[in-house]
Amino acid sequence: MSLSHAYGTPPPRDHAARLLGRALDLGNDLLDTAALYGFGANEELIGEALGHRRREFTLASKCGMQGVDGKRVIDGRPETLRRTLEDSLRRLRTDVIDLYYLHRWDKKVPIEESVGALADMVREGKVRAIGLSEVSAATLRRAHAVHPIAAVQNEYSPWSRNVELGVLDASQELGTALVAFSPLARGFLAGAIRSADQLAEGDIRRGMPRFQGDNLAANLTLLGKFEALAAEAGCTPAQLSLAWVLARGDHVVAIPGTTSLDHLEQNKRAVTVDAGLLARIDALFTPEAVAGPRYPAATEAEIDTETWPSAGEDR
Repeated sequence: MSLSHAYGTPPPRDHAARLLGRALDLGNDLLDTAALYGFGANEELIGEALGHRRREFTLASKCGMQGVDGKRVIDGRPETLRRTLEDSLRRLRTDVIDLYYLHRWDKKVPIEESVGALADMVREGKVRAIGLSEVSAATLRRAHAVHPIAAVQNEYSPWSRNVELGVLDASQELGTALVAFSPLARGFLAGAIRSADQLAEGDIRRGMPRFQGDNLAANLTLLGKFEALAAEAGCTPAQLSLAWVLARGDHVVAIPGTTSLDHLEQNKRAVTVDAGLLARIDALFTPEAVAGPRYPAATEAEIDTETWPSAGEDR
């Protein structure tokens, strides 16, 4: 996503292509994109840069949320999903998408109807497996009753743990991979953000409550303690955050995004963290300790993930 969308000005296209190629060279074999990212630009980038290496990676993309006339639109109607798929296949320069997610559940359309359309795509051979994004355990179960759900993609990091309210266990029970997006807390747990002034115009984090005012100040206190734990473990904070996520279950997959070749290589280097240190991270990042909801109120209303009852908001 960060190569084309949401985090300020994207890097030059030739740099993005080099980074994608290097990711494959390092053994990263899952690439995650969406029709939304750059309103198609990210899919085009992957198609152009990696079309000749298509057999080297699992290709994941998403439908149900895309750009229409310059605006982000959630639309889960079957006819829209089918049209989005055809556009994505063309941009990606492929005849099949390995894992196709419903990017957001359009609450105006029964989940069974949207998943049914995705199941038709599987039967036609244009999609190999179906995923969901930003959904609750209850919605996952409803969808899984229509067609096996191979993966559910929700935000998961030490400071975003709402999947522990249901999806983490439900996905394991159903044999569904839990794909953790933003496992570095949108760069925060990598130590990248110390002030809101660092965020470029158009960066979506400028509108996220956790990166604002008193919330940011409180979260920076947590970050300082987390960085001390990373130093104790002899690794970077980013590596420690990834190790924590990957320790949550054998079915958990992390997809860290980056525009930096150095960070790409750092993220790939595995670290071993003992159970005692992981428990200390758990104790540091309790839902009550993290200041501010993940999203502004309008975005909160669009998603379907569980919330922490004691906080009354999505953490």
